[in-house]
Amino acid sequence: MSRKSSVSGLSRRGRLIAYAVLLVCCIPFVFPTWWMATASLKPVNEIFAFPPSLLPRSATLDAYRQVFELQTFGRQYLNSLYIAVIVTLGTLVVSSLAGYAFARIKFRGAGVVFVIVLAGLLVPNEVTIIPLYRMFDSLGLVNTHWPLILIPMLGAPSVLATFIMRQFFITLPKELEEAGRVDGLGRLGLFWQVSLPLARPAIGAVSIFTFLHSWNLYLEPIVFLSSKDKFTIPQALTQYVDAYGGAMWNVQLAAATLSALPVLIIFVLAQRQFVEGLAQTGLKG
Repeated sequence: MSRKSSVSGLSRRGRLIAYAVLLVCCIPFVFPTWWMATASLKPVNEIFAFPPSLLPRSATLDAYRQVFELQTFGRQYLNSLYIAVIVTLGTLVVSSLAGYAFARIKFRGAGVVFVIVLAGLLVPNEVTIIPLYRMFDSLGLVNTHWPLILIPMLGAPSVLATFIMRQFFITLPKELEEAGRVDGLGRLGLFWQVSLPLARPAIGAVSIFTFLHSWNLYLEPIVFLSSKDKFTIPQALTQYVDAYGGAMWNVQLAAATLSALPVLIIFVLAQRQFVEGLAQTGLKG
């Protein structure tokens, strides 16, 4: 009994030490977010006070009020939100179909085609931005949200999503599809009724990656958008300056805090699927 109790005591002590180490390791990642949120509640002079304070001495919501008064931040927030949602849904459709095709449909040159698709990850956005601008300009889509939707949906983010979905579909047992064929399902039925419902972890991972990429998109909005009512969040954050061009730090921090909320909410809701998707994707095939 004494030996069992000592073993359990050591195990408990080891867990406490592990939790303590993990807590210390989290500080460099959590502290910037904590400072951003608390500093947004401080007056400007208190933000730069020394020594700095972890909590605001005189909390105020004036910065959050100015966020919406100085420009149409609500409209810009909705712009980013609906663009990110459309891009995420569209990428899921494209990547799941393409990933399933590469994983389950055998055709001549499939490996070569897949390598060519993956090569899209090696091309920087800066290399393609000028031809893309000329193409969208010829279509009359400059200063619209279409480039911000189509480029991520058919570009590098979609390639990465296709890779994740392909790797996940490869791990599924082929016996599941054979059972579906016995029930009379065709290729599309096997995808829709058998494979896709089992791919929730991969879908969660792809959703978070895609939403985060679209939400933080900066280069394309600068190039394609010129009207403030069409701006997205990354552009909006650069507009909070005073009459002399200096940064309004408390207002910028308040806007940045608001912009981080959707990503945090989505990650909290889908973190289980996100972790499972990355763990089960692997490098098989």
